[in-house]
Amino acid sequence: MSPEDNRFETIGDFKWCLECGGEIQFCWKGQEYGMVRYGIDHKITAYRAYDAASERAYDSAEEALEYMVGEDRLRDIITQVEVIFRSI
Repeated sequence: MSPEDNRFETIGDFKWCLECGGEIQFCWKGQEYGMVRYGIDHKITAYRAYDAASERAYDSAEEALEYMVGEDRLRDIITQVEVIFRSI
């Protein structure tokens, strides 16, 4: 699949992917980020690649949209990011 095929067309598309247990890797402004649902509480973890201090955990995909991707809020850019990998 190409990055265009993996792209999130809507916020609802993004939320559905995470709520169904999807794993996501994407790039924004030259930085790589990831999101995955795992752990005992099945929280959604968002992070910048290779930066443990950037990890944040969220109870829902709606809450995860508040994650700061550099200086941008994920909600504002999710349909614009380059999706490298998307499991669902």
